[in-house]
Amino acid sequence: MVIRFHLLHVLTTTLVIVSIPFIPVAGGICRDSCGGIPLRYPLSIDDGCGSPYYRNMLTCADNATLRLRTPSGTYPVAGADYADPHLVVTDPSMWTCARPFTSVRAPPFSLDTSTRFSLSPRNDYIFFNCDEGRVIVEPRPAACDRYPERCDSACDSAGYLCRNLPGCRGALEENNMSCCAYRPRAAESLRLMLRHCEAYTSVYWRAVGDKFPPYDQVPDYGVRVDFEVPVTTRCLQCEDRRRGAGGTCGFDPATRDFVCICDDGRNSTTDCADGSLSRHHASAGVVAASAVFSVSAAIGIGGLVWYIRKIKSTKVVTCGVQSNENRFF
Repeated sequence: MVIRFHLLHVLTTTLVIVSIPFIPVAGGICRDSCGGIPLRYPLSIDDGCGSPYYRNMLTCADNATLRLRTPSGTYPVAGADYADPHLVVTDPSMWTCARPFTSVRAPPFSLDTSTRFSLSPRNDYIFFNCDEGRVIVEPRPAACDRYPERCDSACDSAGYLCRNLPGCRGALEENNMSCCAYRPRAAESLRLMLRHCEAYTSVYWRAVGDKFPPYDQVPDYGVRVDFEVPVTTRCLQCEDRRRGAGGTCGFDPATRDFVCICDDGRNSTTDCADGSLSRHHASAGVVAASAVFSVSAAIGIGGLVWYIRKIKSTKVVTCGVQSNENRFF
């Protein structure tokens, strides 16, 4: 009777420990916008949402301003396009004619090349008041249109954008400023240029859908940052409303494995259809619960083993040592 009481006590303790609730990770917390800018897969501001390739790269300051983190700083995002995947980023240190000209020594915008973000070839960089003793400032030869790889060293002083800065035609003459357009091959060349120029700005070519080339693009201030949209069958199934309630593609922050975050708060390994192999909690919660179960089970078994050994220790060992036949382990 005493043995049964102790065994029941050990098992009851184990079950109480196992009953600790699971902790969901991402279910129901994927915000779909920040400051009026839509957030869709693969981008997100909440850990566990979107694609792990873009984890912790976007933030929402004061729930009002979307910002992109890069090695050169954290920059406001002015817009996002998912049909033609890109962000438009603004660098507060860039000069535009919307404010008086001032010399800027801040580092130019740059990206980590190991990420799935990339600087768009639609960007043009304009430098102002460069030291012509350190920077080659001259009109770009016509041959550069056919062989652009041969024309990386010069800053084009006769470029179209120097003559037609967006929104401020004639501002250069009024401020007695020199201007040249430069297309860098890497962020390092931008930094070198800014060491010898007083300021810079970035202009990207914004698509206008109701016109024909080349008039279907207009220049606008900002840095266009392209991004990839990794498409997987599981993500397509997750977002397919025909398969059930529909969901949002996400991932387990602990393992980076795919998770479908359902609109009703469930998390699934595939989709949100009724009868699917859904998990009511995120994988990290399952992992944590498994760890709790393993620890609690080990404690319970350890207590049981200790108790049995204690009982066995009261038995008489006739040969002086326990043999393999009467040893518990």
